[in-house]
Amino acid sequence: MKLLVVEDEIKTGDYVRQGLMESGFVVDLARTGLDGHHLALTGSYDLIILDVMLPDVDGWRIVQALRDAKSPTPVLFLTARDSVEDRVKGLELGADDYLVKPFAFSELLARVRTLLRRGTAPVFQDQLQIADLVLDIPRRRAQRQNARINLTNKEFALLELLVRRKGEVLPRSLIASQVWDMNFDSDTNVIDVAIRRLRAKIDDDYEPKLIHTVRGMGYMLDVTLPD
Repeated sequence: MKLLVVEDEIKTGDYVRQGLMESGFVVDLARTGLDGHHLALTGSYDLIILDVMLPDVDGWRIVQALRDAKSPTPVLFLTARDSVEDRVKGLELGADDYLVKPFAFSELLARVRTLLRRGTAPVFQDQLQIADLVLDIPRRRAQRQNARINLTNKEFALLELLVRRKGEVLPRSLIASQVWDMNFDSDTNVIDVAIRRLRAKIDDDYEPKLIHTVRGMGYMLDVTLPD
C-alpha cells in the first residue's frame, strides 16, 4: 500500500516515514505544502497523512483541493493544532481523522490501518505473492517454491518495495530514499550491489526470473521482461 506523508518538520517526517516503511508500507514524503499539494492531486495513494501548518500551501487548502477534485483518498491530519475549532474545521473540510502532536507511533499506525479498512482502499495485506515468491510481511520472511529464503532486513525491505510496485521501473534514487532513507549518490554502487545479492537469493536457483534491470532507468520486479 502506498501512503503520502506531508510534513515539514524534518525529524517528524523522517520518523513517520521510517516507522510506516518498517510496518510494510511504501511511503512518499513531501516536506513543503507545494510538493504535498502536487503529489496529493497527481499521485495514486491509499492514504495521505497531512500536517496543517506547512510552507507555501497549508493542509487546509490541500484537503480542500482533494475534495473539490472528488478524490476519495482518506486523509489523516497530523498536527500540533489541538483546539476544538481546528479539529472541527479539518473534519468539515473532508479529513477522515485528526491526530494531535506529540503522538505515539503505535496510535498513528492503528489509525492508519483503521482508515484503510474503513475507506475505499484495500485491506492491508499480511502476505504478498508474485509467481511462487511469497512474502510474509509481519514475520519478515520470504520463500520460493516453499523454500525459506534468508534475507537481511534491508534485503527484505528492498524486495518488499519491488513486489509492492511490481511492473514499475524503480529508479535508483527512489530505492535509495525508500530503503536506505538517503539521497542517491551516483558515485556509490550500494543499490547495484544490493540488487545483485538479492538476485542471488531470489532468482539464481529459480524460474521465472523476477528481478529485471531496465538499462539507464533502474530495476523492476515482474514475471515478464520489460519491453
